[in-house]
Amino acid sequence: MNEAIKAAVAASDTAMTDESLTRIEEILWPEGPRQNIWMILDGARSIDVFRMVLDCHLEYSCLYSGPLSPEMEIAAPYLVQLDHGYRDTHRFIRRAWGDKMGVFLRTDTSLKNLRRHLRQLLVVRDTRGRRLVFRYYDPRVLRVYLPTCTQAELRTVYGPIECFWTESEDGEQIRQFSFHESGLEQRVETVAQNAALKPTASG
Repeated sequence: MNEAIKAAVAASDTAMTDESLTRIEEILWPEGPRQNIWMILDGARSIDVFRMVLDCHLEYSCLYSGPLSPEMEIAAPYLVQLDHGYRDTHRFIRRAWGDKMGVFLRTDTSLKNLRRHLRQLLVVRDTRGRRLVFRYYDPRVLRVYLPTCTQAELRTVYGPIECFWTESEDGEQIRQFSFHESGLEQRVETVAQNAALKPTASG
C-alpha cells in the first residue's frame, strides 16, 4: 500500500471506531461471511477511491466502459465485491464512511450481470428528453430518490438487487432499503454496538 493510501486510512480510522466497523459488518452480513455484498464507490469524491481500488485484492470493475481518459478513469464509479472480515473491505468502509463516497448492496448475481444492470441506471432523461448522468451511487442521492419511486421504477432500479444500504447524513446510522412486491421497506440502525433495529417506513 502506498503512503497516500496509508495516510487516508489512518485519517479515517479516527472517524470510525473498531466497534462501529464491527457493527456495520454485522448489519451487512447478518448470516456471516457470504460473497453477496458489494459496494459502489464514487471516484469523483476523492482520488483515494481510485488508488484504493488499484491497490486492493478484491474483485472490482469500473462502471464506465470503453476507452477512458485518465481523468475520467479516476473519477468513475467502481463496483467492488466486499469480503467479510478482510482488511481491504475494512479500508473501503473506513475511508468511505462519513465522506459520502458510495453505497452498499446485496445480491447473489454475478459481477458481469450486476455491472450490466447498474450501467443501465447511469444515464436518465429529464422532462425535455436531455440525457443526464444519474449519480445514484451517492448516498445523499439514493436515500432521497428511492422513497419517491413508483413500484415500476423500483423494479427497474433493483433488478437482481435485494437491498441497498446508505450511511445517514450524520454518519451515525446506516439505512437499509429493501424492495418487496408490497413496496419499499426502510430500516435504520445506528452503527453503535447492540443498537436496536427500527423499521421507519413500509409500503
